[in-house]
Amino acid sequence: MTKVKAKPRVAFQGEHGAFSEEAAFKALGPDIELIPRPTFAALFTSIDEGVADYIIAPLENSIIGPIRDSVELMRESSLVKTGEAVIPIAQHLIACPGVSFSEIEVVQSHPAALAQCGQFFAAHPYLSKVEAADTAGSVAQIMRRGDRGVAAIAGIRAAQIYGASVVKADIQDDPKTYTRFALLTSASSKAGANSSSKETKRKTSHAS
Repeated sequence: MTKVKAKPRVAFQGEHGAFSEEAAFKALGPDIELIPRPTFAALFTSIDEGVADYIIAPLENSIIGPIRDSVELMRESSLVKTGEAVIPIAQHLIACPGVSFSEIEVVQSHPAALAQCGQFFAAHPYLSKVEAADTAGSVAQIMRRGDRGVAAIAGIRAAQIYGASVVKADIQDDPKTYTRFALLTSASSKAGANSSSKETKRKTSHAS
């Protein structure tokens, strides 16, 4: 009986629908298991805790620069980089279905997402900004609460997953915004993968 190979488990910060999920798919392809983690601190302990084989961590955004919390944890970590992914970022103002822009008083999201939309907030100074753990989680939260006065900033995938509506699209300062992510794993896992790759190449070479 052929043993089915387990899918690589990839941990990311946030809830399903986060931009990190897109980065994970780009780095390793669609055949992966995604493991949401609530904070960057929890993300960087995922492999040691045995819940993931890899983590995907944001490094820098083209508008705001380094994602400092993630970068600092990466520097302190013993994990090693095994790949990178760069994805375009489109930030949308997202609310419960049927909500109009005039009803919105509060906007919540991850601090990095709020910072990427500085021009939008400058144009609408009456909107209150509230920092949250992540972008997609903010959408999930407003949908659970059903609060018509609160919106979130996140990607289109988060709106689709949680059944929310886009009130204003592409509100980031630069339409060509992107974020660079690092794919990390343990040093032993990377060494094992490299060894297996070399062995496969050796056998292929001998066979030919």
